[in-house]
Amino acid sequence: MAQSEYILETEHVSKNYGDLVVLKDINLKVKKGEVICIIGPSGAGKSTYLRSLNQLEKITSGKIFIKGDLFLHRENDHTVERIDKATQKALLLEMGMCFQRFNLFPHKTVLQNIMLAPIEVKHEDRETVKAEALELLKKVGLADKADAFPNHLSGGQQQRVAIARALAMKPEIMLFDEPTSALDPELVGDVLQVMKDLANEGMTMLVVTHEMGFAKEVADRVLFMADGIVAEEGTPEHIFEHPENPRTKSFLKSVLNA
Repeated sequence: MAQSEYILETEHVSKNYGDLVVLKDINLKVKKGEVICIIGPSGAGKSTYLRSLNQLEKITSGKIFIKGDLFLHRENDHTVERIDKATQKALLLEMGMCFQRFNLFPHKTVLQNIMLAPIEVKHEDRETVKAEALELLKKVGLADKADAFPNHLSGGQQQRVAIARALAMKPEIMLFDEPTSALDPELVGDVLQVMKDLANEGMTMLVVTHEMGFAKEVADRVLFMADGIVAEEGTPEHIFEHPENPRTKSFLKSVLNA
């Protein structure tokens, strides 16, 4: 695999649905261990961008590099170049993802949910996976819930299980798509704490979030997206204390004074 100081890069990434332009010319370079929070109004393209990184959405044009390898290059809805299937699969496994909805299997226990992918996808040893899954449950504060079923857990607990499940695959990058937006306010803190702990441990993270306090405290960089473009980016201090773009200013005014 190629060597690069960037673990993830996108060049000129665009996404259209017919005439509707959702992403326009998104350029981003992410260093290992960096935490990037993406903020902005609904419909800005934030989730689409995140989903395009791990191929849940197919980009219309642009290049995606993972760990220095050209993962995908598309122009005008046609693939120009893509990495070989085996490397593609390996690189996609380097990215864990947590969604707004937890997508846990309701008929499997918490422990079974976490163990499933390492055993089925990576063919890892069951006993080793079980020991690691129990450690992850401890890490997210749910050591006592291994044998519970998802519908017996609160939304916040389910989201922490979903994070543990993603971590069980030992990803190098974690993508979070508004992981707290479906939760009751009093349940948000526990999920954010797990994410803060991950950031402190050096996990590379891209987080689409409405939690401005989290972005201020944890992000190395904040991207403000509007109308499918990155309208402004900078340190949390720059974005929250000294925004330059009028769109950034009005967005922050509306969310911080809400």
